[in-house]
Amino acid sequence: MYNSKITGLGYYVPENVVTNDDLSKMMDTNDEWIQERTGIKERRWIKEGSEDTTAVMGAKASRIAIERAGLTKDDIDFIVFATLSPDYYFPGGGVQLQDMLDMRTVGALDVRNQCSGFIYALSVADQFIKTGMYKNVLVVGAEHHSGGLDKTNRGRSVTVIFGDGAGAAVLSRTEDNTKGILSSHLYSEGKHAKELIVESPSIKHWVPALIAANDENDESYYPYMNGTFVFKHAVVRFSEAIIAGLEKNNLQATDINMLIPHQANLRISQFVQKKFKLTDDQVYNNIMKFGNTTAASVIIALTEAWELGKIKDNDLVVLAAFGSGFTWGSVIMRW
Repeated sequence: MYNSKITGLGYYVPENVVTNDDLSKMMDTNDEWIQERTGIKERRWIKEGSEDTTAVMGAKASRIAIERAGLTKDDIDFIVFATLSPDYYFPGGGVQLQDMLDMRTVGALDVRNQCSGFIYALSVADQFIKTGMYKNVLVVGAEHHSGGLDKTNRGRSVTVIFGDGAGAAVLSRTEDNTKGILSSHLYSEGKHAKELIVESPSIKHWVPALIAANDENDESYYPYMNGTFVFKHAVVRFSEAIIAGLEKNNLQATDINMLIPHQANLRISQFVQKKFKLTDDQVYNNIMKFGNTTAASVIIALTEAWELGKIKDNDLVVLAAFGSGFTWGSVIMRW
């Protein structure tokens, strides 16, 4: 059986920087309050009138990743696109990406696992390669949150967290079983779905119903999060997913060279870092400047860490995420 290895990485974020002070002009909040609870200082939001969308940002990140892999668009055999904020209710972003990159008629799969989206997408791509079906798979995580956030006092506890952006990785076949993805581990617990959710539009509560209701107090189409509940579950599930990956490969926490956690909240990352007794050099966080970009967060952070030279040949790299669903998971790889 083949193995799979990341051969190219890329990310793109909008130019428009939105600071905590900027948000304080829209709603009753301040820099100190946001940083204390989330660790976020600023985030990127697509500016009104920009060409950027979820799919467009995904395409921009993908071009960088494909070039860095030393490949062309014609070398890509399959697309896995993870997002909770597609340009359309359907079709999904994968087929848009195929068109925007002017690719041949390769398959395109969409993953809707929110904050765990990139972990799930990478796992899917890994299996396609390991079974020999594909040689090069483009894996993308992209989000446009800013267009769907409640930018009033009502939504401030959620709105301050999220940012826009995209990241992409090219996963390629290798016959070296000592390098690449060693294992992936995926989990879900649907009974907690309503603790982090956007309820509408949905098939049972579709747009005409929303319009007919004409209810200014209807919050169903804005994100809802039970923050304390999510935090308590996240720190447990993050740890469980990492431990499962380490045990599967007969590794210890001391073997980790770089942990890239989903950038949900800096406090969660710090809690996990402390639990595994990792140094600041062993964990990479960039939520301070990009916020939570959901399906894009792990791949943006991985790309940035690699660009900064923090990931080296033969390093043990651990990716982990937890989010809405609840879903969570980890990927263990040897660089």
